[in-house]
Amino acid sequence: LTCRFLLRQVTAAEWDGLVAAQCEVNPFLKWAFLHALEASKSAVPEEGWGPHHVTVRDAGSGQLLGAAPMYLKGHSYGEYVFDSSWANYSHMMGKRYYPKLQVCVPFTPVTGNRLLVQPGPLAPTVLKALAQTLVSITDELRVSSLHVTFPTGEEWAALGALGFQQRRGIQYHWENRGYSSFEDFLADLKQSKRKSIRQERKSIAKQGLAVRRVAGSEVTAAQWDTFHSFYQATVDKKWGSAYLTREFWHMLGSEMGDEVMLVVAEQEGQTVAAALNLVGSACVYGRNWGSIGGREFKNLHFEVCYYQAIEEAIARGLPRVEAGAQGEHKLQRGYLPNFTHSAHYLPDPTMRAAVGKFLAREEAQVRPATQTLAAGTVYCASARAS
Repeated sequence: LTCRFLLRQVTAAEWDGLVAAQCEVNPFLKWAFLHALEASKSAVPEEGWGPHHVTVRDAGSGQLLGAAPMYLKGHSYGEYVFDSSWANYSHMMGKRYYPKLQVCVPFTPVTGNRLLVQPGPLAPTVLKALAQTLVSITDELRVSSLHVTFPTGEEWAALGALGFQQRRGIQYHWENRGYSSFEDFLADLKQSKRKSIRQERKSIAKQGLAVRRVAGSEVTAAQWDTFHSFYQATVDKKWGSAYLTREFWHMLGSEMGDEVMLVVAEQEGQTVAAALNLVGSACVYGRNWGSIGGREFKNLHFEVCYYQAIEEAIARGLPRVEAGAQGEHKLQRGYLPNFTHSAHYLPDPTMRAAVGKFLAREEAQVRPATQTLAAGTVYCASARAS
């Protein structure tokens, strides 16, 4: 059985039971995170995000077998997989592109399960049924398209086998090779890069800055308000839109506790910058960051967003750090290029053919770009060999 609903119409225990059953526990997929987006008015119809989540239940027992976080969208903001050129082409052809359906975690360019399926002998059948249901809903609503963004590689392959058009992008992730300390990690780098990072880190103390990591359960209401002001300043600096409301941060800290980590930089007792991270079963995920307006601090962004996340991953024994979208400068700090994925269903044959040509041209650039980036590694030969 399938249905569409607001997240509050399914229990947290049921939804999180599916999340916990996956290979990795991704905090962005948890009920508390998705519910906070809705309850805080960040991802709501008034903002162009209409929750249309889908569930698959056993017809006899009612057990939740599968689910997908899905939204009816009136724009393409907050997705990090860019389709504005598709929308422009559609409008040029006299066809409506919005609304469209998006299976995703809003405002979050993080790979994770998008088709949550209970493991077991029925899993392949449920996954196929869930994907086919999403296609049926797209057709029933007569919307332009369905987009599944940042799924796992396995889901991407399964959707491709079902006829979805496939797309790849590039992100930069740090890999923990069993390091016991940050210095242990630096030992794997080329001497020049090792020296550069040490100098960057030393410059923080020279500016009178102190950096610490704070668990979400320990972040005060005042600190969340300060962080929201930093977030808004970052958005304003980039001429963007502040998608996340002040209430969202407060809900995140209170409902997700130690799965949230705020990296705080202080100078003379004043908080001058902060970076938000979430911690899963296998990864530290860097998300939003910001600093006090009108003041510049050399190398602080690298310390707060990258090096502190690496230290936390080493301390917890987690395999990797994902520091968000874009940023080739991460390569110089030990992060490596990795593919991200998306899958797309466009019912209109003209649009499908045009998007197919676009994706073929893009893929011809993505693969060699990844190989070129990987060749410019900062790791020494012995580390690459291992």
